[in-house]
Amino acid sequence: MLRSVGQRRVTGEGVDPRVAELRSAVSRLRRELAAHRVDFADRGIAEGELAALDAMALSGAPEVRRLRRSLLIVAGCVGSVSALAEGLAGVRHAVELFGPPPPQGSADLSGA
Repeated sequence: MLRSVGQRRVTGEGVDPRVAELRSAVSRLRRELAAHRVDFADRGIAEGELAALDAMALSGAPEVRRLRRSLLIVAGCVGSVSALAEGLAGVRHAVELFGPPPPQGSADLSGA
């Protein structure tokens, strides 16, 4: 049976498994970032966006465009830190579970 991107499967506890996966991946990367003792310029920005991703997941119905925007910000902040590459890949995979990126060239007039 095929499902459209807008439909979601719900576990026995009533939690969308994509949300659970996103929260788990974000939590993992946050722990790895906290354990990474080398300071870098955009650490605070990355921590803030990871908190935003977690808050979006807690809302239960995160907006794909906003998830992807936060992912790009986090990737820009920690992408050069090889020790965080696996955790970042996990967050990317979790975000991709929510559907494909918006079509190229589509205008976002919401101002977000």
